[in-house]
Amino acid sequence: MLERLKSPNEAAAYLEAVIEDGNQAAIMLALRLVAQAQGGIAKVARKAKLTREATYRMLSKSGNPELRSLTAVLAATGLRIAVRPKEKRPA
Repeated sequence: MLERLKSPNEAAAYLEAVIEDGNQAAIMLALRLVAQAQGGIAKVARKAKLTREATYRMLSKSGNPELRSLTAVLAATGLRIAVRPKEKRPA
């Protein structure tokens, strides 16, 4: 799986699927896997200008990152936050 997550498109699709479920712990762990695939958490932390320790904490099951930290980690992995309208489900 880590090999597939090296691709920004694969990583984005994976994170989007996990986010759809809405489980914050799962989202943080998925982002941790993406960071590991992109060269490791320490490398991502350096690129995001965050401490390694703070990044490990943020990407734990109980992680609750600030928006700026989350966007920094995403940017360091070649990703960004996007907002789209919800798809309407047929009645």
